[in-house]
Amino acid sequence: MISKLSAWLLVVAGVFNVVIWPRFAKAIVDDDRAWAGEAWSSTPQAFFWVHAVLIGTAMTLGVIVLVVGVRALRSHRVSSPGA
Repeated sequence: MISKLSAWLLVVAGVFNVVIWPRFAKAIVDDDRAWAGEAWSSTPQAFFWVHAVLIGTAMTLGVIVLVVGVRALRSHRVSSPGA
């Protein structure tokens, strides 16, 4: 079983990733290096794809970590009623 402190750490880490990475994604889309020409009207470059994979992976792991943390906190609530 995951300790309550560790569960909260997972929740905080998950929330951090879910909040930060979309903002980073917007910055990448707005970056001139991501496109061959005008954003969304030209071919995405390697810069775009590398960061898209990075962001997708980080977001996926962030959501997984958040879910594990929330489930661990819920298990503490169920296993120790009245606490």
